[in-house]
Amino acid sequence: MVVVGGGAAGLMAALELPKALKVLLLCRDGEPRSASRWAQGGLAAAVRSDDSPSLHRADTLRAGAGLGEPAAVDLLVKEAPGCVERLLQLGLQLDRDGSELSTTLEAAHSRRRVLHAQDQTGLALVELLEQRLKAQANVCCLQGGLATQLWLKAGKCCGLQLIYGGQLGWLQAGAVVLATGGGGHLFANTTNPASARGDGVAMAWEAGAVLRDLEFVQFHPTALMHPGAPHFLLSEALRGEGAQLLKSDGKPLGASEMLPRDQLSRAMVREMQRSAEQRLWLDLKPVGVTKLQQQFPMILKRCIELGLAPLQQPLPVAPAAHYWMGGVATNLAAACSIAGLYAVGEVASSGIHGANRLASNSLSECLVMAHQLRMLNPLSNPVGPSFNKKVSSLNWNCEQTLMLKAPASKRKAAAALLASGGGGALGQQPGRSYKNSHNNSAGIKSINGFKTNFRTAPG
Repeated sequence: MVVVGGGAAGLMAALELPKALKVLLLCRDGEPRSASRWAQGGLAAAVRSDDSPSLHRADTLRAGAGLGEPAAVDLLVKEAPGCVERLLQLGLQLDRDGSELSTTLEAAHSRRRVLHAQDQTGLALVELLEQRLKAQANVCCLQGGLATQLWLKAGKCCGLQLIYGGQLGWLQAGAVVLATGGGGHLFANTTNPASARGDGVAMAWEAGAVLRDLEFVQFHPTALMHPGAPHFLLSEALRGEGAQLLKSDGKPLGASEMLPRDQLSRAMVREMQRSAEQRLWLDLKPVGVTKLQQQFPMILKRCIELGLAPLQQPLPVAPAAHYWMGGVATNLAAACSIAGLYAVGEVASSGIHGANRLASNSLSECLVMAHQLRMLNPLSNPVGPSFNKKVSSLNWNCEQTLMLKAPASKRKAAAALLASGGGGALGQQPGRSYKNSHNNSAGIKSINGFKTNFRTAPG
């Protein structure tokens, strides 16, 4: 088995896959950059006595404008509490209020059901999963490899093509799980890390997999808009605890702070257009200093490092691309339309989110859909990934592991492509070259040339 992606979805998938399988976890970057690490809000699950899966279901379908798949939503809300319990057993340290798990309120939730680890829930989750996987004898992690396309044979996915260590080759496997994240960097302003380029969706589309709901992109209402600073997220939980959006004249925006994200983002953009301003303001003072310091320490720290005074002055904010509801269509077993291909996390369109994701349902979806892989039975394949726990021992010259099809000169070109971060102009400015026709043409020419040299799969 090969799992592509080292965020929460990929890590949880590797952990949940049957222990009898050998699993190669392929991470593109040598350093951790997944969007999961940036998730501030938390995990949505109906665990309180005043909550229920049916209420969580109703909120999810309402936020998704009625376009969510009821069966997929039912799976999420029924399985999420059990997944949270398993994480607690694995050692995840969620915040508590006395002996009870602490919950906060986020937009479009009718109950306080978002579980959190201060404002670093995603980071806490990913670090826990990474630690657990190190002790998993059947899983090996390979960092610095770039998957370029899926390997199809007789209509089935039997591996993928990748660049690693200056070599380009085909890695055969019984099945492939895509967990590559979203595509926020297709937009000028995004809360996502630079790795969110839509790679997995592109590979699946080129292989002929069914895609769904690509037009549904969620813009988070409150991304920081400070000159020279990244557009990092100012958690929705801030508004759930009382933070208030202000217009440029200091008056309240007027729209409910707890509207679904798409509706609040549109209200903000309308006000920005009316006032000819590029940003609005988020006042944190109503939350109170004590709660801000206890529940949102990382947000305060980052703002102060940028020269802002979040405890005294409102912060500049505007909507930014945040989450892709669409992606590779999957069923309730996380299976795609191509046999042997699976997808979990933001790269997938599981049907849970509809037109707009309910806040903090994304990490919950990662856990629930990865859990569906626990019974996976990969395609019969006599040649699979061969490795032991030491990544350095992975033998890329072994025909049982990797079949190189490109000559040495082409492999050098592949290494240069990987080092540049992509290909030509598109690699230099991922997701933004559409603004410049010259760069766009150059990037497409570079990618087409790369495909001509390397795309033919063995067999």
